Amino acid sequence: MVNYPRVSMDVPEGYSGCFGCGRDNPIGLKLKFEPLDNGVRAVFTPDERYQGWPGYLHGGIIGCLLDEAMSNATVFTGIRCVTAKFEVRLKQLTPINGPLAVIGTITRKTRKVVQCASTLSLADGTVVAEGSATQLVVEMGNARRADDRE
Repeated sequence: MVNYPRVSMDVPEGYSGCFGCGRDNPIGLKLKFEPLDNGVRAVFTPDERYQGWPGYLHGGIIGCLLDEAMSNATVFTGIRCVTAKFEVRLKQLTPINGPLAVIGTITRKTRKVVQCASTLSLADGTVVAEGSATQLVVEMGNARRADDRE
């Protein structure tokens, strides 16, 4: 049995500085997640600011998108978590300047740990990257509506 550390977070009310979904972060991705049956979805159109090789999305940004989707999947179900471990599988190069859909879902949950999965897809549905994560539960609460995150 694994002994996970007790984690505590004190986030100020109305905080919107997150790099992934914060509306007030001037260099952030400003992702707007919508709830799905078992998770969340957002659309992101990267431009040249987010490229690695010319014309292609940087792998670190791909990882951020996947992690953010998994984290928001827990938020929308009323569970606050922090990512303890996550893995990214890059399936092909991801072009910039076109819409990408990122989806995060919860695959398993216990009182202390939540397992999640995520995908990043092109507009035609081609999955270009996949993620999986183990998240530590900080607190359980009520599910948040999409308009609470804006």
